[in-house]
Amino acid sequence: MSDKVLAGRAAVVTGGSRGIGRAVVERLAADGADVVFGYAHDDAAAAEVVRAVAASAAAGATGAGRVYAVRADLGTPEGPEQLMAAAEEELGGLDILVNNAARAVTRAPLADTDPADFDATMAVNARAVFLTLRYAARRMRDGGRIVNISSLNTRRPMPGLAAYLAGKGALEQLTEAAAVELGPRGITANTVSPGPTETEMLRSVNPPHALETVAGLTPLRRLGQPADVADVVAFLVGPDARWVSGQNLGATGGLR
Repeated sequence: MSDKVLAGRAAVVTGGSRGIGRAVVERLAADGADVVFGYAHDDAAAAEVVRAVAASAAAGATGAGRVYAVRADLGTPEGPEQLMAAAEEELGGLDILVNNAARAVTRAPLADTDPADFDATMAVNARAVFLTLRYAARRMRDGGRIVNISSLNTRRPMPGLAAYLAGKGALEQLTEAAAVELGPRGITANTVSPGPTETEMLRSVNPPHALETVAGLTPLRRLGQPADVADVVAFLVGPDARWVSGQNLGATGGLR
């Protein structure tokens, strides 16, 4: 019998081809889960994740789970449920859901934020989360685990992020609703709020000097790494977090 804590568990991770999502996929598979991850458009990046996990297993990661990639546009009304249905069919069930996919916005003052940009951001950062949670509420097996990835910025707002903050704020409230409604079935739901983490998205919306400044303000004196956040997610979806639900855990290196 495998000693992997997630052996036999079926997991879905949205936005799993890079950054925090990729680290989560790799960690859950290393812990024994079979994982389907969604991605938006980069076929090469998705294939590289599948290849990397397979190579790790071939190199001796006994009990490592299988990984599959599913292309899905979470910005469309039908995309999230299509991803969930494809994942359930591939895995034969659903035990873990990690909502990581997010749309970054071009920084703009609230007065100049384009309503179309707001709608597109909310479609991915809030509506897609609602739809995957709706699917999970109907189909997830008892004792399941839900983790939604938010951001430190909902508690430490920065100028120019109105649409992004609105979506992540909605995500946090959806987590609370899921924790209350699904708790009687032994399903936990929690939020993880990373601080500044070394990803392509972070680099795309912040100049280098700003990242150097924030790293200096962080008590641990560095930016987070995707694996730092993935380890927190792994705890929440594992057996040791069975009594943790409805919480928002900051994975910030002490930044508040």
